Amino acid sequence: MKDSPIFAPLLAQMLLTMLVWIYLFAKRIPFILNSKLTPAQLTPLEFVKLMPPEVANPSDNFKNLCELPVLFYALVLFLFTTERVDTVYVVAAWAFVGFRVLHSVMHCTINIVNIRFAFYLLASLALWFMLLRSAWQVFLG
Repeated sequence: MKDSPIFAPLLAQMLLTMLVWIYLFAKRIPFILNSKLTPAQLTPLEFVKLMPPEVANPSDNFKNLCELPVLFYALVLFLFTTERVDTVYVVAAWAFVGFRVLHSVMHCTINIVNIRFAFYLLASLALWFMLLRSAWQVFLG
């Protein structure tokens, strides 16, 4: 099977997810150990209430990385297997990943919601462009 440039942004998105996962535990484990929480406080409902933003935000971001990116992964594999990958898709894929990186950095650090939302929106628009373009090619193409 030949290499495709569409796999670089796919792997970059996966690496971003892994890095946020590592950061999530780097924040969560010290919080748990230093807070001396009781087992009752470690239940999901109670734990969410106790987490400060610097612990909760990476967790929320990780959950977010398991939402829209799933469509990105499937779409990239669809484009590759149907031999539709071109420069436009590769650029859009990198735009998606680039804005997801910016979104994650913002969410996991200073978390300015308006800026974070702008990054999320721009990433989403890149993904919706890719999806609509591929649907157009399949159904009307």
